[in-house]
Amino acid sequence: MAPKAKPAQEPVTAPVPAKKEYVHPSAKHARKQAIKDAFAIQPISAFYMFLAANVVAALFSPIQDCDETFNYWEPTHYISHGYGLQTWEYSPDYSIRSWFYIVLHAIPANIRRLLPRSNKVAEFYFLRYILAFVCAFSQTLMWRAVCLALSPRVGIFFILALVSSPGNFHSSTAYLPSSFAMYMGMLGAAAFINWRGGLKTSQGMFWFAVGGVFGWPFAAALCAPFVLEEVFFATLSDQERMFEAGHRLLRGVVSALVLVAVDTAINLFFYKKVEFVSWNIIKYNIFSKSGGPDLYGTEPWTFYFKNLLLNFNVWFILALISLPLYLFEKLFLRRSSGQSFQSGLRTLVFLTPFYMWLGIFTLQPHKEERFMYPAYPFLALNAALAFHSLLTFFGNADPKTLVGKIPAKLKLLVVALGLVGSAAIGLGRIWGLYSGYHAPLEIYEPLATVGGPEDTVCFGKDWYRFPSSFFLPKDMHAKFVRSEFRGLLPGEFSEAQTGFGFWSGTWLPTMGLNDRNEEDPGKYVSLKSCVFLVDSQFPGRAATPNEPDYIKDVDMWEEVKCVPFLDADKTPFLARALWVPDWDIVPQNFKRKWGKHCLLKQKK
Repeated sequence: MAPKAKPAQEPVTAPVPAKKEYVHPSAKHARKQAIKDAFAIQPISAFYMFLAANVVAALFSPIQDCDETFNYWEPTHYISHGYGLQTWEYSPDYSIRSWFYIVLHAIPANIRRLLPRSNKVAEFYFLRYILAFVCAFSQTLMWRAVCLALSPRVGIFFILALVSSPGNFHSSTAYLPSSFAMYMGMLGAAAFINWRGGLKTSQGMFWFAVGGVFGWPFAAALCAPFVLEEVFFATLSDQERMFEAGHRLLRGVVSALVLVAVDTAINLFFYKKVEFVSWNIIKYNIFSKSGGPDLYGTEPWTFYFKNLLLNFNVWFILALISLPLYLFEKLFLRRSSGQSFQSGLRTLVFLTPFYMWLGIFTLQPHKEERFMYPAYPFLALNAALAFHSLLTFFGNADPKTLVGKIPAKLKLLVVALGLVGSAAIGLGRIWGLYSGYHAPLEIYEPLATVGGPEDTVCFGKDWYRFPSSFFLPKDMHAKFVRSEFRGLLPGEFSEAQTGFGFWSGTWLPTMGLNDRNEEDPGKYVSLKSCVFLVDSQFPGRAATPNEPDYIKDVDMWEEVKCVPFLDADKTPFLARALWVPDWDIVPQNFKRKWGKHCLLKQKK
């Protein structure tokens, strides 16, 4: 029997790997360029986005700090209209405020007087619009430098971090040296960051010096990381480049000295003596023997962390983790990325100013929200870099990794929800602040019809809510009546006319002003001399002999205008931090509690 034939066997061969598609280098470049173009926007579009957010702030932002009123709006009102309230800082005995900074803002405010329908309230808002424009211009230049030095995608995140944040709502149009220093800091950072066309060290130092000399001297420290970067790279260079670096640094120092000379000359005109105001500010805040800024209150080290979390929410968290995230990425994820030492060091320099500023001011006992303003753009930059890194990691499509197995649409949904949620929280806080605290900017409107020249508007327990004399008709003065407050209230600039020049109140000797926050009884007037009175009423709050419920005293006072005002003491934290609707379905534990802020008129 013939043996069976064996079935033919298929040859055993190794699996042939799929042939890797060849991609021409030009195609790779085109793909990268397409991704870059997807995030690129025109500078004018970025400017409009910044400007829109800043104009909203100009229109609706309450005055956050009474320092803005009494130390800046009131001296500007004096320069423009010949009278106003004077703080001890403007006394010739102390001279720790620069008149150049005031004049710089008084000029555009007075330009408004040349336009139709001019009044003092219009001057107030016109100056805010100018500040909104200057801030938007500075933000756009820094954004452009970030796009050129890093990437357009980081630039997009930089815009989002600023325009959607309550921090920008507070700082962009605040009439404060810290806001001015923030503007100048952005111009300086733009010069330092953008190396295209050559190093611009002297230009960057100049803008930081403008912010420090004319605004707030401490803010000039923010340029230190950039200057040290220049020095470091100069030490690694040849003799010729070291000489060029020294020349750039010298020009920056000379420009700062010229600015000090200009500021001193302007202050010589107003104080009638030589005063180095920047040094006076540093001396008072650091070397004062009278108690310094700590007299006005101290806060725990957590103050800025809580405050920045409220004002930037998730962007602040991203800013905090930006440096650890970058170091982790550099050490463990991108060892072969090809990033040069210089490029890596530059990124570290970009990340440093925010951490430096937060660390310095966290250690200071006296803390105020406005002290963080100069660092806000650097917070946004850090957050943008961190978000960019997280998106790069999250966008990994390698199926061998856990992240790569997540569907792309789900990733997009998570990122989109995060951004929308952050913006919603920011807008919720902005609207909550406006709706809760806008009353002090609205109650004075009737004075134009019911008030007369030389009338007085008095303030008791609500003295610190006075928005400025710009809200009072011509020749109407603000006065103070006794309350439970026992610190030093502002006085008034002298209206005396002398033969020694204009604005004599800037140099004439003052009485009752001191740097120890000690009460001066001479600041008070009799209640009977008050034609109008501003008072707040909160249900359940007990009256005191020095702070009676004037609104209830209908025999002496009549209501001219009252506007709802948030009762912060009775309102739960969440409803204070964010806008919560006053709907019936909202539990009482989450509802906002209200009082009212009123303009009263004394009955004849």
